[in-house]
Amino acid sequence: MSSQAISLYKKRRSQYALGKNLPISQNDTTHLIKQAVREAPSAFNAQSSRAVILFGAENQKFWGRAKDELRKIVPADAFAGTEKKIDSFAAGAGTVLFFIDTDVVKGLQEQFALYADNFPIWAEQSNGMAQFAVWTALADADIGASLQHYNPLVDETVREAWGVPASWTLRAQMPFGSNEAAFGEKAYVEDEARFKVFG
Repeated sequence: MSSQAISLYKKRRSQYALGKNLPISQNDTTHLIKQAVREAPSAFNAQSSRAVILFGAENQKFWGRAKDELRKIVPADAFAGTEKKIDSFAAGAGTVLFFIDTDVVKGLQEQFALYADNFPIWAEQSNGMAQFAVWTALADADIGASLQHYNPLVDETVREAWGVPASWTLRAQMPFGSNEAAFGEKAYVEDEARFKVFG
């Protein structure tokens, strides 16, 4: 059985060799990202996922600030590898910063006290689905991407540089751009170790 959805999931891969030559316009890329986040599911239809989309010089600024923060904690003799990695993200066309709006979560906790402990968990799950939706949509448009996690190290500099509300908690960063290298082979865990089917 063939599935268009599964074909797209297979196309979504980590790309670290990024360039600035997007196959679609910046406006179309922005629209694609917005649509993907909008359509991602959330418990209680909370829609707590938020995104900041950075292009061009703003993208460079983010990764430059990330590098500055990393320089404070990475030993000098080990920094060359870190710098190379950060520069590979900055080489792309842009980055999506994914956040959870904790005000939405707190509001639901107050409104539905019985489930209060679960709303932060559900918000994380929803944010993960938004990340996957964006990544898959970018892959479908032949835009490469990867998912990074430099939070909470960069949280304060992000708030300062882009006026992000205090209630937005940074969860992930997705640098994206043109695919400047082929994808390697992907290894999979054996089905026997991963699935149990009954009935």
